[in-house]
Amino acid sequence: MFGYIVMNKPEIKFKDFDLYRSFYCGLCRELKSKYGISGQISLTYDMTFVVILLSALYEPPTQKGSTRCIIHPVCKQPVRRNTVTEYAADMNVLLAYYKCRDDWEDEKKVTALGYSKVLQGKVKKLDQKYPDKSRRIQKLLSELSEMEKSGEKDIDKMAGRFGKIMEVMAGLFGRIMSVLFVPKDDQWAASLSRIGFFLGKFIYLLDAYDDVEEDIKNKNYNPFSEQYIIEGFDEQVRRILIMMMAQTCREFEKLPILENVEILRNILYSGVWVKYEMIHRKRTETGETKGK
Repeated sequence: MFGYIVMNKPEIKFKDFDLYRSFYCGLCRELKSKYGISGQISLTYDMTFVVILLSALYEPPTQKGSTRCIIHPVCKQPVRRNTVTEYAADMNVLLAYYKCRDDWEDEKKVTALGYSKVLQGKVKKLDQKYPDKSRRIQKLLSELSEMEKSGEKDIDKMAGRFGKIMEVMAGLFGRIMSVLFVPKDDQWAASLSRIGFFLGKFIYLLDAYDDVEEDIKNKNYNPFSEQYIIEGFDEQVRRILIMMMAQTCREFEKLPILENVEILRNILYSGVWVKYEMIHRKRTETGETKGK
């Protein structure tokens, strides 16, 4: 359900792309140093966006350096790390753990169970460090899981209330993301919470749009399972996603951000639609193939 909040690389300057990569690599190194390889593999582009956003807003002292890794063994890569990077690494692992537990309980995914057991000891410390955030993430994931289970049991009822159900379910995931986007209760907390909320809804719905055929094939719940064959479905999804990003961008522009603003705008106004266009093109080509 992650990996949708990315850059539009062809539309970004080289220096800005290098800066983005330095934050991405910084988060990667932070995950490895704090949580080992098991934490490092939870790295997401979505949380990299959180690092850049919060770093630009709060402007904490940032340590700059360089490092080699398995992916780049020859040339050292620039790395940026600060207190926001530490926070994002914690949130990354916390969410990864509880999402894996949820996947195991819902779908009995053995890989999710195994990964959650690897992270379990690390998360106990995070539960103590962020008790409120931990409880809220667990509660919201549980509510989302229950709604998905009820949908599987009563498809007709869910279809009849499609708009409301979709809104509530996307909203639950949006509330999870809003928890992650707010590191402290200050004057920017409300706007950051709303950015996380609407961006979370966007991620949830785009992921459902991406996975609808596969979910139906595997008999997994998907909020679009009854609508995707209806004429105009793709346009309906596009309009909903536009509304979510319009709200996200409106809140973003309220923040007094000057540093790295071009990177953030590239992601919000362009990058997220790169993923959408890839998914839409794949669906279109698949539909053409089926029709021949």
